[in-house]
Amino acid sequence: MSKYPEGHFMTTVRVGDKGQIVIPKEVREMFGISPGDTLLLLAAKHRGIALPPPEECEKIQNEIFGRHGI
Repeated sequence: MSKYPEGHFMTTVRVGDKGQIVIPKEVREMFGISPGDTLLLLAAKHRGIALPPPEECEKIQNEIFGRHGI
């Protein structure tokens, strides 16, 4: 039984010598992330780093490119 509400997870991760982090198994299962999958990493100095779920990538891309007319 998880100590967090369903669909939520919190932990700390350590950054390795090569700048890599490990996504915990529970989170990989929650989002259906498998070895070899490509993830979108978004970063803004004032907001932090986000790894949105794969199904959100197209929506985010359309918002960014649509907003800038690209």
